[in-house]
Amino acid sequence: MERRLSAVSRRSAPSPIQQLSHLAQRVGAVNLAEGFPDFPAPPHVKAAAAAAIAADLNQYRFLRHDTSSSSSSAVGIIDQGDEVLLFDPAYETYETCIELARGVPVYVPLDPPSWTLNEDSFLKSFTSRTKAVVLNSPHNPTGKVFSKEELLIISQACQKMDCFAITDEVYEYITYDANKHISLASLPGMQERTIITSSLSKTYSVTGWRLGWACAAASIASAIRNIHIKLTDSAPAPFQEAALIALTSTADYYTSLKKDYEEKRDFILQLLKDFGFKISFKPQGSVFAFAELPRSCQLSDIEFVTKLINDAGVAAVPGRGFFHKTFDGESYCHRYVRFAFCKGDDTLKAAAMKMRKLASRQGEPWLTG
Repeated sequence: MERRLSAVSRRSAPSPIQQLSHLAQRVGAVNLAEGFPDFPAPPHVKAAAAAAIAADLNQYRFLRHDTSSSSSSAVGIIDQGDEVLLFDPAYETYETCIELARGVPVYVPLDPPSWTLNEDSFLKSFTSRTKAVVLNSPHNPTGKVFSKEELLIISQACQKMDCFAITDEVYEYITYDANKHISLASLPGMQERTIITSSLSKTYSVTGWRLGWACAAASIASAIRNIHIKLTDSAPAPFQEAALIALTSTADYYTSLKKDYEEKRDFILQLLKDFGFKISFKPQGSVFAFAELPRSCQLSDIEFVTKLINDAGVAAVPGRGFFHKTFDGESYCHRYVRFAFCKGDDTLKAAAMKMRKLASRQGEPWLTG
């Protein structure tokens, strides 16, 4: 009966990222691949969830949405054949959500090494079939925060072409240095056409709760809610109660969060530089470093990550899983590796020790392949 499966399911084979994750688990590698924190969630958020369970708040809650909000948003606005613009490199889940809604993903490459928006390329990607633009800022995998100037280009194009915008703002509170997150919906003319999606996962270190939301104008939100209820009914009620407490956290919490993550970012960047990586772009936000293999390295991203797992016991993510177009010849998308630094200090130090031990054992520079 395999031949009777849908075209979408046949295309959804395990990616190289998934296959290497299995390898990392088998060898017990230090996990710098997946973007989940391995340190405790905030005590006040955990206490709120526990209190909700103790108070028997365990039944349906229909008014708040979990992280299926992205797929619900896609189904809510996309008809068969509609085109949706995404910025490349991109988190792989967006494409699946669009295809499940019978839409067509259209990728617009960001220009390395700073991953800047190419206005000409972006504007030329619009057609009469373009229905929406997906914007993830701060950005996974690069750590880019889209500038006010770039956001104005996007907003003006959406209004001119009468398109929706779907924003993924899950890293909105995790920005560094002088970089500030600006929601596309806050720009003139965008509130009525923007669907904001976000979640508790990253800001409050509860990626396993799968609790998020979509915010939009009333008519759009109503359509998304109706679809969402059919897809997943509701998110766990105790976690929704905890979310209300999390979202009222004091300013000190967010200040501390940024400070802690900035220290982790600087630690991982120094480690990668010492190891021989080319760091042309310092992450402005999110919890990832997207590092380029040096030209002297003869290994591809998958070969490097496989070697890193087997020889050093450290897991990362090959960059090709995020690319859908190439910029500089066929091999460009095979030259990046993503490292997650949303880890405890002990985890980061263990990874550093293993990588430095490998480098000293192999001789310098190890990245020559």
